[in-house]
Amino acid sequence: MDKKMIDYTLYLVTDRELMSCDTIEESVERAIAGGASVVQLREKNATSREFYELAVRVKKITAPRGVPLIINDRIDICLAADTNGVHLGQKDIPCDIARRILGSEKIIGVSAATPEEAAKAERDGADYLGVGAVFSTSTKTDTRPVTPEIIRGIRAAVTIPFVVIGGINSENIETLKGLGINGAAVVSAVVAQPDIETAARTMRAAVEKIK
Repeated sequence: MDKKMIDYTLYLVTDRELMSCDTIEESVERAIAGGASVVQLREKNATSREFYELAVRVKKITAPRGVPLIINDRIDICLAADTNGVHLGQKDIPCDIARRILGSEKIIGVSAATPEEAAKAERDGADYLGVGAVFSTSTKTDTRPVTPEIIRGIRAAVTIPFVVIGGINSENIETLKGLGINGAAVVSAVVAQPDIETAARTMRAAVEKIK
């Protein structure tokens, strides 16, 4: 997979607590059908074995469709299931160490809430950033607020792509127009909706409108 060609427009983050269907696999398949272009598998309460087996199953859905599969936090799961990459928070393994472990082919994303964090992530080898929380969100409790001014500062500080995250939906994303974002990372705006495919299509259209 050519990392420079990745489409970050609609970046889906999974959540089994919120999804409106029975399985993670089904939620991912429906979201991709609606236009999700990257999938991050986030499993906070699974055992390592469960997380690995789920990653293998989800990869069977994403790989044939050319959609990158990113593992949240867990470099070991990324390697074991041979997924496309990993997303790291500020409290996870440092990006430069992760790059040394994963090599140049894997995608590494890093969460950033300041221009300084963003610039350091790029220097350390990150391929993209997750910038947030832009709006208040119920899916994470340890977020830091990010203003439009901070987003502009991050855009000026880095050349790599970034997605905004945190409470984003098809209505409020309009307020982020002109800030240079490359996509939106969403959870409940897609997976918690009764019709995941339609929600993904609506969300993707809203992101494309303001990019």
